[in-house]
Amino acid sequence: MNGNPLFTPPGGQGGMDGADAQTMAAVKSMQYLMESCPGKTAVSGVMGFALGGAFGLFMASMSYDTPLSTNPNATAIQSLPLREQLRAGFKDMGSRSYSSAKNFGKVGAIFAGTECCIEGFRAKNDLKNGVIAGCITGGVLAAPAGPQAAALGCAGFAAFSLAIDAYMRRPSEED
Repeated sequence: MNGNPLFTPPGGQGGMDGADAQTMAAVKSMQYLMESCPGKTAVSGVMGFALGGAFGLFMASMSYDTPLSTNPNATAIQSLPLREQLRAGFKDMGSRSYSSAKNFGKVGAIFAGTECCIEGFRAKNDLKNGVIAGCITGGVLAAPAGPQAAALGCAGFAAFSLAIDAYMRRPSEED
């Protein structure tokens, strides 16, 4: 504005240069991806997989913490030489971690995809979406164990979703 270099935009001229336009295009495409149901589903599945892997690794590592462990693998491993104990322990921890990662990823993807579709169908963003998505997710995950398990899974996951969503939507102390 009046030729002062302090007010000159980063590109040097008054207009947008190629890098800024490219950055804005990348931001818009990422924003579109994160607002789409397939994008939300994929991101939730990947993040659930990562969180489940970390949680599974932690939980698996805790089963070897004492010599009085009730884990049958731990008692069998304790009779091996140290190098074999380490190898077997890490292999077991890896398989448990991967199993937990798959389960968390599946739950995250199913819930996020279902909630996004319900929100789009209802054209509302409220607690009911999470409750319905929780019921569907819990029912689908428990369905192989039978109809009673599916009903309990539906009720349990819906209640959990309601509690989490209500907590996340509560007014902050700053308001």
